[in-house]
Amino acid sequence: MKVVALILAAGRGARLSHSLPKAFVPLLGKALVVRSLEGLAAVPEIDGVIPVVAQSDMERFGALDLSHIPKLLPPVVGGAERQDSVAAGLASLGEEVEMVAVHDAARCLVGRDEVSRVIAAAREMGAAILAQPVRDTIKRVRSGVVLGTPPREECWAAQTPQVFRVEILRDAMAKARAEGRIGTDDAQLVEQLGLPVRIVEGGPRNFKITLPEDLALAELWLRSEEAEAMSEEKQ
Repeated sequence: MKVVALILAAGRGARLSHSLPKAFVPLLGKALVVRSLEGLAAVPEIDGVIPVVAQSDMERFGALDLSHIPKLLPPVVGGAERQDSVAAGLASLGEEVEMVAVHDAARCLVGRDEVSRVIAAAREMGAAILAQPVRDTIKRVRSGVVLGTPPREECWAAQTPQVFRVEILRDAMAKARAEGRIGTDDAQLVEQLGLPVRIVEGGPRNFKITLPEDLALAELWLRSEEAEAMSEEKQ
């Protein structure tokens, strides 16, 4: 069952307050998109990785050194919305691809084991996502007024990759397009088909780099891991 990962790298990332588009912002000297491509390509269950990049960033992407990344497939031009980028990535897949993993380039610290587990769940169910149970009480709010408080044990924060049988995601996106709907993630569109989506618990390391403090946290995490690895080598 061939699995291909789409690495979404077409967003601008205005909240990160950086001169570069978010996917190209360096994290300890390496662009976020490069780290994500490396991470997903290292997962045994994944057969290929496709970067989805804004047209305006194609030259910048072409200047990256990616020769060390196995399974790398040609980049695809993304669209104005996330949904457009996913659609472009899906359109590039050959008939031999049965499952697609959609991953944000800004979640560049996802663990290999997490990715393997969510792929296994999607093979069984047809659709599965990484997510974490929320720690805080969640409030539904409209116009500054609380509408309700959903049970905390039922609330999970969605992560990526989100993995689907290709035909399921294509059907979900076609229905959303026909109805003029934009989802905040891919699983939402599949849910609206009435199909089940399996939850696989992800780790705290798999956060999305959105704000400057997120980038600082990712740097601290990587430096801590490097220091731990050096300490183990000396023992």
